[in-house]
Amino acid sequence: MRLHDRTLSFAGRLDAAAAARLWRAAHREVAGAEAIDLSGLTAIDGAGAVLLLGLAERRELPLTGASQPVAAILDRNRHALEAAPPVAPAKTLPPVAALGAAAVGQIKLGLQGIAFLGEVALTGLRAPFNRRLLRGRELMRHLDEAGLRAFPLTLLLGTLIGVILAFQSSIPLRRFGAEIFVPNLVGISLLRELGPLMAAVIMSGRTGSAYAAELGTMVVNEEVDALRIMGVDAVALLVLPRILAAMLAMPVLALLMDLSGLVGMTGVMSALGYPWVAVKSQLSQWLSLRDLLGGLFKAAVFGAAIGFIGCRAGLGAARGPRAVGDAATSAVVGGIVAVILLDGMFAVLFYRLGL
Repeated sequence: MRLHDRTLSFAGRLDAAAAARLWRAAHREVAGAEAIDLSGLTAIDGAGAVLLLGLAERRELPLTGASQPVAAILDRNRHALEAAPPVAPAKTLPPVAALGAAAVGQIKLGLQGIAFLGEVALTGLRAPFNRRLLRGRELMRHLDEAGLRAFPLTLLLGTLIGVILAFQSSIPLRRFGAEIFVPNLVGISLLRELGPLMAAVIMSGRTGSAYAAELGTMVVNEEVDALRIMGVDAVALLVLPRILAAMLAMPVLALLMDLSGLVGMTGVMSALGYPWVAVKSQLSQWLSLRDLLGGLFKAAVFGAAIGFIGCRAGLGAARGPRAVGDAATSAVVGGIVAVILLDGMFAVLFYRLGL
């Protein structure tokens, strides 16, 4: 490549390697050219054609002297670029504008989530009057996946949490000879807070990510679009059974977490020399049915939120190789954050109501 008499000339073979080597220099030299001479080119490939067409378009310069094979490749690549122009790189915004764009994007996502919530609510209200909207087989399948298959992990973690809480709380209480109150502390903590919260974390990691991955794969494979084209209500078929399954399975998982935690705590108290009768007496005095029902109610709300966020992340997945992974990550993170926020709201609400 050389610039002579305001003509930029190319010679030899202009393949991908040569185009990469000459790219910067060609864009620098073309500023002083009035034409591009291709008479010396013996062969080019797609990368070379893109370089030449980009140089000619940038300065509106004519391409002269091209042989028939070279001209044919240029024409073919010119038509391809016109049919599918390259995507322009995103412009770098100033800090204030970037902050505003991010805020607008979050507002749009929030509005889309509200619209999706309304669509799910309307479908749920229609389901009792139209039994075809809710398929029992799908609901049972998701109950098995979200609930029954999570039992072993829930029992294991519940027992370990009960053991850890009992050991950690017995150490400071031992100084005051108050180890007998360990069942009170562990029981109230499990039934009111830790049982529903830990069960929600398990469901968010297992079920929320599974919902997002499954629905995200269907979106990437255009299966959801095919259902809508066929007139099938995608929300009723794909979303409603999953949310109901998560909502029904969560109280059961929370109850298993509570019971297994109490079993682990009882084992620690037995190791410390306290019989089951003493532990039972403390639990019956300090725990009430209201504590259990309040925790189970929170668990049901947590399950609905996790199912909703998982389905929303899956159906909102983008197209591409990273779409499914991003959707699963968004479902897990969003589910855990939503559960913690809801738990804080319930704590304030229960305190104000005196529960």
